[in-house]
Amino acid sequence: MRVRRTAAAVSLALAAALCVSAAPTPAPAVPATRSALAQPDFPTGSTTTPDGRTLFTDSAGRTELLRGFDLDKYDETTRADLRAIADHGFTLIRVAISWDRLEPAQGRYDQAEFGKLRQLLDWADQDGLLALVDFHQDVYGPEFGGGQDGIPPWATRDDGLPFTPVPGDWFAGYFEPSVQAAFRHLYDDPDLRRWQQDFYAHVAGELRGQASLLGYDLFNEPSGPFDGDPTDPAVQVASAAALEQGRLAAMYRRLIGAVRAVDDRAWLFVEPTVLVGEGVPTQLPGFTDPRPGAARIGYAPHFYDTAVEGGADWNPADGFIQAYTAAITGYPRAHRLPVLVGEWGPPQAATPGNAELVRRQVAALAGFATGWALWYWCRGTGGYCALGPDGRPAPGDGPVFAPYAPVVAGLPRRESWDGARYTLEFSTGPGGWTELAVPPGARIAVRGAGPAVVTAGRPGRARVLLPFARPGTTAVLTVTG
Repeated sequence: MRVRRTAAAVSLALAAALCVSAAPTPAPAVPATRSALAQPDFPTGSTTTPDGRTLFTDSAGRTELLRGFDLDKYDETTRADLRAIADHGFTLIRVAISWDRLEPAQGRYDQAEFGKLRQLLDWADQDGLLALVDFHQDVYGPEFGGGQDGIPPWATRDDGLPFTPVPGDWFAGYFEPSVQAAFRHLYDDPDLRRWQQDFYAHVAGELRGQASLLGYDLFNEPSGPFDGDPTDPAVQVASAAALEQGRLAAMYRRLIGAVRAVDDRAWLFVEPTVLVGEGVPTQLPGFTDPRPGAARIGYAPHFYDTAVEGGADWNPADGFIQAYTAAITGYPRAHRLPVLVGEWGPPQAATPGNAELVRRQVAALAGFATGWALWYWCRGTGGYCALGPDGRPAPGDGPVFAPYAPVVAGLPRRESWDGARYTLEFSTGPGGWTELAVPPGARIAVRGAGPAVVTAGRPGRARVLLPFARPGTTAVLTVTG
C-alpha cells in the first residue's frame, strides 16, 4: 500500500474524458484547458536508436515523434484549422511558401504576404504546433503552368526554348527543354545564386524568433537538366545522381550558409529527387552545419507511389513500400540525420487499395521516420483532402488519425495500431512525462514499469509518468477505445 500512496501523492490525476487501466489507478480530475498549453516542444537535439534511426529529442532528453499536415496555402488556412489540428493531437504543420509571392520583383519584398505568414506562425505558437517552412516549387515556377508556385519570372531564364504542357499531367512539365534550362541557370548563374541566397536569408530574418519555427525544407522536389531523353528511366536515374552529387549539393551548401548567417536555431532539411519513390537511393553527400554546437540538419524525402498519383488504386503486390523503405534508410543512417517525410498520401484513400496503402505507409513511417506531414489539411471529396466535407477523417484516412506518442520519456522500440488498439513499447529514459495523442474516452494501460501516473495534458493529449521505473526498463503502453 505504501507504493500506491506514494504514486497517488505525485499524481496530477486522470482527466474526466479518459478511462485508465494502470497501477495505480489515479482518481478523476479536471482536464487541462487550452490556457494550460505550453510553447511548442522544439527539438533541441537528436538521438540514434540501436536499429540506426535518428530521432528528435527535446531539452529534457525525451524523444519527439512529430505528425501533422501540409498547408497548401498559408493565406487560406484559418485559426480554426490550426486549433483543430492541435486538438486532434498533432504537432506539426508544413507550410508551403513561394519565392514568387514573397519577392515579386528583385529586391522588393511583399510585407503583406510576410504578415500573413507571421500570423500563421503566431497561431501555431499559441497551439503548441511546430512549423516546417517549405521553399516550394512546382515545375520551377509560374512562368511554366500558370498558377504554379515557385521561382519568380524575374529569376527565370529559359533560353527561349519551348514549353508545351501535357493536359492532365502537370509533372511532365519538368521534361520540357525550357524548364530544364531554367533549372540549369538557377544552379549555375552567379547572379541567380546570389539572389536566391538573399531571399532565403531575408525569409530567415523575417521568421527568426517564432517559437513554432521548427526549420526549413530547403527546396521542394528538386529537379534539373537531363542528359538524354528525360522519359527514359535510365536517363532519369543517371541525371538525378549527377544532380544530387553536383549542382543540387552545391545549392544546398549555399542555402545552408545563407540561413545560418541569420538563424543558428532552426533545423535545415535537404530533399532528394522524387526518384526515391521509385526505389532509387539518393546520391546526396553529407552536409556540414556551421552552427555552434551539434548539427541541426535533417532529411525530408517524399513518399508517393507513382501509379497511385496517376489515378490507379494501389496494388499491394507492387513492392512499393518495400522498395521505398530500402531506398530511403541508407542515407540518413550513414549521416545520422532525422527523417521527416514532408509529403505523402494518395489523392483519395476511399478505394480498397489506397486505404490499405495509407495503413501500410503509417506503419512503415513508424519504422524509419521521426516525423511526417500528410498532403494535406483540407475538407472535400478526394483531391488529397484529409477531411471529408463533414470535417471528419476522410474515408480510408483513419490510420492517419490513430493514437500515437508525440513525446516519449525514453527510446521507442516498436509502435503499432491495428484499428482498435495502439501499442507503444519503449525503453525508459531518465524520467519525465510521456505524452499520448488519444481520442476522448480512450483507455490507457501501462505494463512493465511499475506504478504509473496518468493525467490530462493539452487538448487531445494524455500524459503518463512512470515515477519508479529505472532507466532502461521496458514499458508497454496501450490505448484502446
